[in-house]
Amino acid sequence: MQMQNQKQMNKKNMKKSQILLLGSLLVFVGFCTMTFEYFAKMKNDVFADMEIKMNGNLVVSENEEEVTAEVPITNNLPEDKNEVVTPVPTIDYSKYLGVLEIPKIGLKRGFYNIDSRYNDIQYNVSLVKGSNMPDVDKGNLILMAHSGDAAISYFAYLHILKLGDYAYVTYNGNKYAYKLVNVYDVPKTGKVKIVRSYNNTTLTLITCTKNNDQAQTVYILELV
Repeated sequence: MQMQNQKQMNKKNMKKSQILLLGSLLVFVGFCTMTFEYFAKMKNDVFADMEIKMNGNLVVSENEEEVTAEVPITNNLPEDKNEVVTPVPTIDYSKYLGVLEIPKIGLKRGFYNIDSRYNDIQYNVSLVKGSNMPDVDKGNLILMAHSGDAAISYFAYLHILKLGDYAYVTYNGNKYAYKLVNVYDVPKTGKVKIVRSYNNTTLTLITCTKNNDQAQTVYILELV
């Protein structure tokens, strides 16, 4: 009888151990799942990878959490008397959508509504379709312009900027200040990868890399 009782007790203890083991395993699996989901969400919240293509449109993929915008591939423009450069049209400044200012390089230039015929890199600082205006929380305003020495090379001196330098955008009667937080080059392949924080309202400036027609430079500025 005593041996039988001992066997029953052993079975109970074994069952308890199995239950505890199963419970611990379930807790561990749950913890791993929650941790994975947290870091996956944090990655998506913090970094937005945008690829800039060739003709000015933002396209959101249904299968991937990526955003692509198409912009023209251009080269640095030399100041060459023999080169045919598209003439800059007479501009009505009252029709500007906003104005970009970068005091350090003496730049003050307006940009037009996305549907304006003057919203063209051959004429002006150009607004990329799908950009957010500065009053959109955590949005991204994307502007592009030529580099080089030609009259329309409005971003010719962006390379002088250092981290911490300021740019300003005046829009809808308000002036927004941005601080430069990142600068990087990408190969000129028809796509420009933009890496920015989803937690901040940003301004992205894109132009050809100085002395390198095979690359483009991306300037990331955050609203302060």
